[in-house]
Amino acid sequence: MKECSKSINRCLGDSRFLRNYFVGEGIDIDGKPDPLSLYQDFFPLMRSVRTWDLEDGDAQHLGGVLDEKYDFVHSSHCLEHLHDPAKGLKNWLRVLKPSGHLIITVPDEDSYEQDEFPCAFNHDHKWSFTVYKPASWSDKSINVINLLINLGEGTAIEKIELLDSNYRCLPPRYDQTLTPVGKCGIEIIIRRHSDEEIRRLGLKDYSGQPDKEMRAHLNKYHDDMITIKNSNQSVSPFTNDSDL
Repeated sequence: MKECSKSINRCLGDSRFLRNYFVGEGIDIDGKPDPLSLYQDFFPLMRSVRTWDLEDGDAQHLGGVLDEKYDFVHSSHCLEHLHDPAKGLKNWLRVLKPSGHLIITVPDEDSYEQDEFPCAFNHDHKWSFTVYKPASWSDKSINVINLLINLGEGTAIEKIELLDSNYRCLPPRYDQTLTPVGKCGIEIIIRRHSDEEIRRLGLKDYSGQPDKEMRAHLNKYHDDMITIKNSNQSVSPFTNDSDL
């Protein structure tokens, strides 16, 4: 319940969301009734975000959305509702520009469905998800790692995180997402490779130089380290235990 809203403070505390992920023009798949657009002003590099929901069409296909249309694609708790999550992911990547990011949250089966599928808390869930397990109690379980590996060479898995910081493992079975703080999810962040990155087998281009001020500071860090090492050549590391 309001899972996107719950994520905002966490996102604001991670500079990657501010400078890498929520940048440019995006689409929020299945965004209602808790759209990312409510918080657009919190992310200065986010120019716009379109909320896509039932009236716009099937989230699995994104019919009518042009290839490489958006700088980022966001979806909070939609993938579990699709008939074919793998096809859905490929279409979400289809509308993503090269070097753009796909930010997804799905429920974690052990903390949300809790050994019961079909899901007692949401009867429309067609799949359950786990980061990775050799076997699952759910016959509709999807291992996130396997799902992402099958996306192919054009993608980079940047983050997989179990969101359970406020989860309480207490009986009885209860939907903890109903609380203002409860999280029972898995966050996935994928970056679509540019053609150049595919050619370079994922290696980023480190050629070129930063500006003059940046060079001066980075060189200072390097020079200070050399000075410290040269001044301590006669003393083995971590042997000086004399009084301070």
